[in-house]
Amino acid sequence: MAAHLVKRCTCLLREAARQAPVMAPVGRLRLARVAHKTLTSSATSPISHFPGSLVELVEKEQAFTPYIENQVDRLIKKAARPEELLELLGGSHHLDNNHAALVLIRLSHLLSEKPKDKALLIQDARFQQLLCLLNSQINLVWHGTLSRLLRSLYALGLPRTSKELQSVEQEVRWRMRKLKYKHLAFLADSCATLSQEQHSQELLTELLMHLERRWTEIEDGRTLVTIMMKVGHLSEPLMNRLEDKCLELVEQFGPDELRKVLVTLAAQSRRSVPLLRAISYHLVQKPFSLTKSVLLDLAYAYGKLGFHQTQVSQRLAADLLSLMPSLTSGEVARCAKSFALLKWLNLPLYEAFAQHVLNRAQDITVPHLCSVLLAFARLNFHPDQEDEFFSLVHEKLGSELPGLEPALQVDLVWALCVLQQAREAELQAVLHPEFHIQFLGGKSQKDQNTFQKLLHINATAMLEHPEYSGPLLPASAVAPRPSALDRKVTPLQKELQETLKGLLGSADRGSLEVATQYGWVLDAEVLLDSDGQFLPVRDFVAPHLAQPTGSQPPPAGAKRLAFLRWEFPNFSTRSKDLLGRFVLARRHILAAGFLIVDVPFYEWLELKSEWQKGAYLKDKMRKAVAEELAK
Repeated sequence: MAAHLVKRCTCLLREAARQAPVMAPVGRLRLARVAHKTLTSSATSPISHFPGSLVELVEKEQAFTPYIENQVDRLIKKAARPEELLELLGGSHHLDNNHAALVLIRLSHLLSEKPKDKALLIQDARFQQLLCLLNSQINLVWHGTLSRLLRSLYALGLPRTSKELQSVEQEVRWRMRKLKYKHLAFLADSCATLSQEQHSQELLTELLMHLERRWTEIEDGRTLVTIMMKVGHLSEPLMNRLEDKCLELVEQFGPDELRKVLVTLAAQSRRSVPLLRAISYHLVQKPFSLTKSVLLDLAYAYGKLGFHQTQVSQRLAADLLSLMPSLTSGEVARCAKSFALLKWLNLPLYEAFAQHVLNRAQDITVPHLCSVLLAFARLNFHPDQEDEFFSLVHEKLGSELPGLEPALQVDLVWALCVLQQAREAELQAVLHPEFHIQFLGGKSQKDQNTFQKLLHINATAMLEHPEYSGPLLPASAVAPRPSALDRKVTPLQKELQETLKGLLGSADRGSLEVATQYGWVLDAEVLLDSDGQFLPVRDFVAPHLAQPTGSQPPPAGAKRLAFLRWEFPNFSTRSKDLLGRFVLARRHILAAGFLIVDVPFYEWLELKSEWQKGAYLKDKMRKAVAEELAK
């Protein structure tokens, strides 16, 4: 025992020589616990150095007690049953000012997944005695223990009327300025996740106010990233401060920290462009070795936030391609979805996705196959082994399609329409009156989007499947809704409309913003006679409208032109290839008998004067007519 005591004292004195002592209250000398700031680059730090929760961050901090650990401390640590802890209250054991708190913390840990035992514990007389002991000495509990104690009391489910719980919360309020920043964050996380009572939410408000004011106290990336993950979402001003601190410390971050920051931003849909640019720079410039899980999380975060950085995307695609043999079907589906959200079509990677599906045809599940199919449709990707791939898709979906969620059924058939692979039975399944009626009166945005896809599926059956025998959507359903034209006008759209008005001269020579029965809106429609002169478009039959206005058939040789503008978001990233949705729109408009005048943003931006814009549209119209005559 004497040898153990000497050894322990030697360790304490050695540590005291390295750190600056501070004066403790009541005349005792307490060894300072100085936060150790890492000076070396975290690029080489092992991932295990960065804890994933505030609990781990607080519990693993270096702490030195002002006395040698005694028998009671060891009994508390080794206790495996609540009964062993409650027995410490009687007999020869003396519990000091901190032991009662430690017993409660240990009880909370042992009963973390036993709600029935918690209820019995609260009714135990020894537990009430323990609370009374704690309440009488609450001002002597150490800061770090106090933060863990409050979380434990919340986890044990003490009633909000408990005077002991209120006493601990009040003690936290009194010490708030003395607590470390990590302890404040730990307490805020406890209040937010373990208690929804009004008193705890009031405490949470005070904690967040202190966190917002003291954000400059954060000195290391580990604490910053953990606080951002656990507490950042609770306060917008706090999250703004944490993002600023991330920009300051981002050079110290390793790949795991960068991953955590990106996933946190994605979970909160915070598209902080300066921070995303800084993270992208370090991912490109530093020779990080990225594991499979990190690559998948990075792809998800960039896709969710819609932030494209070419070099980062290329690296992610190259690294994932090299890991393709080790990816599971779920990881392939997740990866395909992430790159589809990013609108980044890397042909070798997507070919590898398709080959993976074919290689694991017997094992791949329908949900994973659905994710891959929807990703292919978004990017309008057709694999080299197209026949084999879609044969597998039809085989898998044949019996499973009716059992899927209705909105997912519509998404899948719509994806097959985009890729020109829809079969008659699949069209009939979603166009049947008993199926589509559930979406006709939908008010939510999701129901409206699903119904819009039903219109596209209906148009595919009408225009691209001449052998289709029905059913189709009723005429009342295909009539354009007011919301079809109720959209924010873009600068390109406004300029195009003004130029078209000047080009047409008279309102009866063309129509602007034409909502068709196919679910697509034309920017403009004109009708030209055989000599290329404008005709009054509203006087003639228009089969593309749900409610035609004219009654005369167009004269022989007349040509109907549709103007379609293509904005920047309509294209794949870093490409002039339209996304699958807009490829489908263009096919439908062509099949409806129109000649298309394409107005892509990258051509329109080069036009400076009104004269140039008018000449550009006239030239486009002449080319569209000439190409039709040349066929």
